[in-house]
Amino acid sequence: MVSVQTGGLGKQGTECPMTLRICHLISGDLWAGAEVMAFHLLSGLSRLPEIDLFVILLNKGRLSEELQRAGIATCILEEGKRSFLEIFRLTAGMMRMRKPHILHSHRYKENILSYLVSLTVGKNVCLVSTQHGMPELYGRRPSPLRRLKSQLNYILLATRFDKTIAVSADIKELLTRDYGIQERNIEIIRNGIVIPELRDCMRGKDGFVIGSAGRFVPVKDYVLMVEVAREVNAKTDKIRFELAGDGPLLGDLRGLIHKYGLEQRFMLCGFIREIGDFYQCLDVYLNTSMHEGIPMSVLEAMACGVPAVAPRVGGFEEIVTDGVDGYLVDGRNPRDFAERCLSLYRNEALRRKMARAARDKIVREFSMERMVDAYLNMYVRAISSRGEQEH
Repeated sequence: MVSVQTGGLGKQGTECPMTLRICHLISGDLWAGAEVMAFHLLSGLSRLPEIDLFVILLNKGRLSEELQRAGIATCILEEGKRSFLEIFRLTAGMMRMRKPHILHSHRYKENILSYLVSLTVGKNVCLVSTQHGMPELYGRRPSPLRRLKSQLNYILLATRFDKTIAVSADIKELLTRDYGIQERNIEIIRNGIVIPELRDCMRGKDGFVIGSAGRFVPVKDYVLMVEVAREVNAKTDKIRFELAGDGPLLGDLRGLIHKYGLEQRFMLCGFIREIGDFYQCLDVYLNTSMHEGIPMSVLEAMACGVPAVAPRVGGFEEIVTDGVDGYLVDGRNPRDFAERCLSLYRNEALRRKMARAARDKIVREFSMERMVDAYLNMYVRAISSRGEQEH
């Protein structure tokens, strides 16, 4: 065992093997918050000379493109073309060959596969999972198969995984209270991002812009965002709303925007690949989610100097300090959200002060470097703990 210095990403020496072999197992079918977070983590780890990093993806997509562009060793198994048994066999073979110290999975399907694979590679591999959020049902009854998979996932996290990472204190509380995972086996590591350089918005500003970005799915509740726009539009026609993204509820949102006559005031921008340019042209970032862990979109917007207005749910209280770098809203009344947005519109000095505080908060507490350092130290402690148990 040697003391490893992490070249600026790890501020303190930590005891670990000369080369730490880490494998991440990720679905990769989306490019949402979990995938963005995983890419930032993998990018940071790949820069460390003492890390042997390997990624197994179950789907091609934006994540596979970004990993390959970054030169990170990646194997794509394409679950749509293979049975689960074949994916298990191929993954187990790669793990026996690479002999990772850490097998790090994301989401329930990968967690189950990770555990099954670990049974074939001996006792030395540490199982780690990141819990990016909680199940998103919201009125829909899950199928019996999905309920079974979910139950199996949480049983495995509680009994077979060395560490479960909660991205927020709120998620940690839910995991310990509702899913039986021992507190000692859970660590909170909040998401981190690459801090962007600030630059002037290139497009001409023709008014005050309130925006958001994400998947058009029920948990994001963009219907509430349209309702907020309706309330704001009743007070002034100088504010424009922009929503970036795509998803199954696109038609519903278009219909509601038309119903309220907001076609000129509410723009659906579609999927934007370089989302940083979108954030930098906003005056306020509005989040309307029913629940979030540590949403990457809010971190990215605040890092661009955009104060956030968000509901007081999930991990938002761990990001936004109400009245300092944004606003937290109790309940889901669109008028309350509208009033916070209008207060920032009416008071430019306040908005600029909150904008500076928002960026400072992200630089100080939510950088990629801080996140990578926390994960690296967790990996090393998990390996040390496994070694102590075996002796």
